[in-house]
Amino acid sequence: MSIRCLIIDDKPLAIDILVDYVSKIHFLELAATTTNPIEGLSIIRDEAIDLVFLDIQMPELTGLQFMSIAGKKCKVILVTAYAEFALDGFENDVVDYLLKPVAFERFYRAAEKAALAIEKQTVTVESPPTSDHIFIKAAHRIQRVDLKDVLYIEGLQNYIAVHTKAEKIISLQTLKSIEAQLPVKDFIRVHKSFIISLRQISAIERGRILIGGAIIPIGDSYRDKFFRAIGNVAGL
Repeated sequence: MSIRCLIIDDKPLAIDILVDYVSKIHFLELAATTTNPIEGLSIIRDEAIDLVFLDIQMPELTGLQFMSIAGKKCKVILVTAYAEFALDGFENDVVDYLLKPVAFERFYRAAEKAALAIEKQTVTVESPPTSDHIFIKAAHRIQRVDLKDVLYIEGLQNYIAVHTKAEKIISLQTLKSIEAQLPVKDFIRVHKSFIISLRQISAIERGRILIGGAIIPIGDSYRDKFFRAIGNVAGL
């Protein structure tokens, strides 16, 4: 199991230390770092992030405010110099609370706790959708869309475009919300702005997917998962 991590701290030196620690733990994969918690919210919205190493005292948003906005999208380990926030952290269901300066041994134990929590969550998660259709609110009606006809879905700011064999359907929702309705054996997110049907791929070349006459880019953070999925579909 590989755990995709995001580090958020307004001190670049603190980030550098955690980056070094993450690089030494084989089951952690560094997805991104940022000194701006608002940018961090965008990252967890657009990318597959499992775990956030989060500072508390930051100018734009505190760590506690960040968790309130982010909800339960990913697990959190607080990394801070302020012991007095420990209770608030655990009341927000954080995995662990690390006091700076953090020793590597203590960091490793926190990472192991996160791995166990994420593994348990994965095992107990509800079965993915298996329906052969979805309903989409489009314009002034709710439209049934057969999944066998969907080529790909494109995220466009606050709305999506569902590209089928016959038409393009515009719906005011997020890519993340429709992703939760799709069966994982047939659909996969390949870019922060695209979900594709694995069954509709015409070809793959130069790091791009050809599907329904369109060329879809493969995002770096989605590449490994996509090619594993292609191997499963092809029986490789």
